[in-house]
Amino acid sequence: MLNITIKEAEEKILNNILITEEEVLQLLADNEQEKLYSFASRITNKKKTKVFDMCSIINAKSGKCTENCKWCSQSIYSNSVVKVYDILSKEECYKLALHNQEQGVNRFSLVTSGRRLTKQELEQICEIVFYIKERTNINICASLGLLSENDLKELKAAGIIRYHCNLETAPSFFPYLCTTHTVEQKVNTLKFALNVGMEICSGGIIGMGESMKQRVEFATALRELNVNSIPINILIPIKGTSLENQKPLSVDEFLLTVAIFRIILPMADLRFAGGRISLSRDTMERAMKIGINSAIVGDMLTTTGCDISEDKKLIKKTGYLL
Repeated sequence: MLNITIKEAEEKILNNILITEEEVLQLLADNEQEKLYSFASRITNKKKTKVFDMCSIINAKSGKCTENCKWCSQSIYSNSVVKVYDILSKEECYKLALHNQEQGVNRFSLVTSGRRLTKQELEQICEIVFYIKERTNINICASLGLLSENDLKELKAAGIIRYHCNLETAPSFFPYLCTTHTVEQKVNTLKFALNVGMEICSGGIIGMGESMKQRVEFATALRELNVNSIPINILIPIKGTSLENQKPLSVDEFLLTVAIFRIILPMADLRFAGGRISLSRDTMERAMKIGINSAIVGDMLTTTGCDISEDKKLIKKTGYLL
């Protein structure tokens, strides 16, 4: 029977020994949440720098997605009202990239709806990347679906340095939320990106009905892939989706999830993402002290984002550097 204490777990992590799922579940069972918050905060302070990483995204293609992800308003299986358009012009993408660079944002990601890009769409994205790279110094990332290794080679050659593909949730829970593609296909895409020399980014959505045990499983799956950038979205139930009546995530559940992710992933950048507008500023501040050390700023895909200038104030208030 396991009998690990917070002190023992902290010593293991500080000595670069990763703790197991079973040990994390034992810590959850044996300790009050505030003690786990403090534990995670100490890990953050000792394992991460005080430099806060900001990135931004553009919804470069919207709607008509053939996948049946229950949370997504862009799916053709959803009755939500969303904007529908093909890939935006290079001029429009550049305009937002430049705006974000001028605000001190480090990264800019092109995001498209759909299972994967067509050959023509891939060429359009590469052209957009070339156009932005010629005119800005911002790092460019992409989230373009389940691509092949050859597709990712083309994107890497165009100038994309990081590829994003969310696992979304625990592998054991994903089939309850989507049946048109699998976790294995997502994992393969991330491995292809690594093979061509890209960095990878992968996270998911908290509050879709998964258990805390499954959140532990989820964080461990990301660790096994050596993911260093992990967006943590909070479900905002959208009318017309299958999860429109899902009970909102509580503040304590969110903060505990951040703590658990930090304990399992001591070296990763845990990133505020979609849905954080549902949190109070005080809760966001607490989350940053516990383990959040990066953020997607500006507008999100299908939910409202946060003002960059306000984010900067919060980042400085919590002792981070830009």
